Amino acid sequence: MKQDDNNDLLTQDARLAQMPAPVRRRDVLKSVAAGLTLMSVGSPAVFAQPKTIRFLNAEPGRDSVRALRVAAAEYEKKFGVKVVIDTVPPDDAYNKLQSSIAAGAPYDVGTLAFAGHVLLLAQAGKLVPLTKLVKKNTWGPNILFPVNGENYWYPYDYNFCWMYYRKDLYQQKGLKVPTTWDQMAENCKALTEGGKFGVGHPVGGNAATQWMSIGYMWADGVRLLDNNFKLIADNAEMKPKMIAYLDFMKKMSPSMPPGMTQALFGTVLGQYSGGQIAHAPYAGRLIEVLEDKAPDLVAKTGFFMYPDSAGKGSAVNHGYDGWVVLNTPMQDESLKFMEWFIENHYINFLHSAPLHFQPPRMDVYDDIRWRAHPMVEKHADLVAFMKSMLTRKDIAIRSIDTEGPTVDLRPGKMFESFAICDAIQNVLYKGMPSAEAVDLMSAKYRAVLPAA
Repeated sequence: MKQDDNNDLLTQDARLAQMPAPVRRRDVLKSVAAGLTLMSVGSPAVFAQPKTIRFLNAEPGRDSVRALRVAAAEYEKKFGVKVVIDTVPPDDAYNKLQSSIAAGAPYDVGTLAFAGHVLLLAQAGKLVPLTKLVKKNTWGPNILFPVNGENYWYPYDYNFCWMYYRKDLYQQKGLKVPTTWDQMAENCKALTEGGKFGVGHPVGGNAATQWMSIGYMWADGVRLLDNNFKLIADNAEMKPKMIAYLDFMKKMSPSMPPGMTQALFGTVLGQYSGGQIAHAPYAGRLIEVLEDKAPDLVAKTGFFMYPDSAGKGSAVNHGYDGWVVLNTPMQDESLKFMEWFIENHYINFLHSAPLHFQPPRMDVYDDIRWRAHPMVEKHADLVAFMKSMLTRKDIAIRSIDTEGPTVDLRPGKMFESFAICDAIQNVLYKGMPSAEAVDLMSAKYRAVLPAA
């Protein structure tokens, strides 16, 4: 879900597709134990370089790194405080922060992409509140994740996932944008022929599946946890919805390319940009890829949110990224830098992935500096569609790791269990009745909840 090197997106995605552990929010169970152990190590009393801020960046795209380094150079020139930008892959950010704390040389600013990690560090006293900075602006829904009334991170983007489709193929077949699961399945079936497939939904045991393939069930009103963090996925109201979702995925499976159990984020980008599939789930990055690698498909591509089963609701799958300031001897300098950076370079940073970094701050959508980017101007219809997700009350914004009333480690553990991925595979490839698959999924979720 990250913006890689804009000049070589597909190559990097292909490489990521070969990585054995590609998920970005995994290892939460390990992180809990490791995190608590490392928290006991504490920070050094005195930092070796009092006028150096160490910034751990987890946006490895060339333009994003450049935007941060330009800001760092300008800050040093203006204020004499050096800002060192270290960049790691998104999946490594939390472990890198932990390691720096354990080594006695903690980073002063960091990038995190999992609310559970923010919670862990905040509860251990390793983060500095950013509440004052956050309260300067109005934010979209489900993005701040406060802990005990304080904001410990500054979100810089949403990573929502929705559906893209081939408008030209729809026109050829006389299809309409689906508003129900049956319509979606029929459209995908109609576009599966001659070595081409209707849709590419990952179905492996990984984060790609949980980001790109379950939006339909959110649209249908599924909730996994109640407001007391009790599992309700198999109660009298939710179990029929879960069964219906799994049955729908089975109906769609003949319209998917072979090998989707191995599919990752980049797999779907390649399938769509290469013309193999007619529908693809993704965020704004897909358009950036098409502009760079398959510009002939840009004008042929439309988008819609995940429909529900009855044509009454729709949803996007949640995703997000943000910055934290750590409790180090440089915390005051770090807060000054972040305040200056956000005032002067926040939009420049968003422009490094102009459609993929969807602004979480509502004021940005009206900021002529942000709107002046050529990609934002050209794709004004997509930008309006993205903004509508934040303002419409009928759009469900959900994800497994943000289930429940507040940020908590329990839904994070459920996310890492990949139990819903098992359920999908049990139904699609093992012929298991959907009701039985829901029971097994629920048992796996319950196995991780008591230990939270």
